[in-house]
Amino acid sequence: MTDDVLISAERGVARLRLNRPKAIHALTTEMCEAMSEALLRWRTDSNIQCVVIDHAEGRGFCAGGDVVMLAKSGAGDAHKAKEFFFAEYRLNHLLFTYDKPTIAIMDGITMGGGVGISQPCTLRVATENTRLAMPETGIGLFPDVGGGWYLSRLPGRVGQFMALSGARLDGAECAYLGLATHYIPNASLGELVERIVKAPDRVQGTLGAAAETPPEPKIAGNQALINRLFASDRLEEILAALEADESEWSEKELLTLRTKSPLSCKVSLRLLAEGADRASFADEMRAEYALAGRVVRTHDFKEGVHALLIDKHNQPQWNPPIAEGVSDDMLDELFAPLPKSEQWTPFPETGE
Repeated sequence: MTDDVLISAERGVARLRLNRPKAIHALTTEMCEAMSEALLRWRTDSNIQCVVIDHAEGRGFCAGGDVVMLAKSGAGDAHKAKEFFFAEYRLNHLLFTYDKPTIAIMDGITMGGGVGISQPCTLRVATENTRLAMPETGIGLFPDVGGGWYLSRLPGRVGQFMALSGARLDGAECAYLGLATHYIPNASLGELVERIVKAPDRVQGTLGAAAETPPEPKIAGNQALINRLFASDRLEEILAALEADESEWSEKELLTLRTKSPLSCKVSLRLLAEGADRASFADEMRAEYALAGRVVRTHDFKEGVHALLIDKHNQPQWNPPIAEGVSDDMLDELFAPLPKSEQWTPFPETGE
């Protein structure tokens, strides 16, 4: 067990509260395993009617998986990385298939692994503080934890835009895109949880009563541009479209994409293209697990984590340095399925 997750139950409401404020509640293997253990226990407990997931203190819900921990422990060391991804993806899938209402309160930073534990939830609360993003291409990774499933199902090409750019969405944008089911001010969250505890069998109504109309979402004004300029599944064509557009917005996004790992960007585009046709979320997790185990052994992952999160000089030297250097053969190697004995598997209790 770990003190990095506060686990409790009161009057039919089970609670998982992330408790690593100095790391903005970044997930570790132990945290994923502790949450899964509690969820499996509550799954068959007739006294538990719903589960609330939030953070105990600090400025964000969850900054992601602890990739710094992985890198420092050698998560280029494949075993540590695979152990983490296996546990994290089991938690993601368990939440996706959970048969009791789950409520994620995405107050503050919600990135990477934080998206992975909020998006499978039945109800997802955004606030004025929410900043949701999948910023993995900046560290040589890709939008995992179900990113290939969720992002590929967003309107138009918004998912591809998010995956490549790492764009941060605010609470209003999350509500507009369906990434959040309710927009509730931060000041109302304490009372919201109290009301859920008083009536755990009426969570939908409780959230509906507390919800407010969000401000106008900024992304709505750029959606036509996003759909047009990010229309291709080829990175070279997206970059060319942004270059040719010559608008202030496209110039800014082009500069952003130039800072990302070309390998990660191409991996992300292919993941979303394949994820759109994936038959089940379990299949998505299997594919992402095979991919993640290989990507963390690449030059770009080690380079990106050190450049942005450890040494913090913010000048990663990607290899290959340009989109044209990433071949289809390189991608085929990363996307190859694992032998059956090495594949990711869900918890047997989920029946998949």
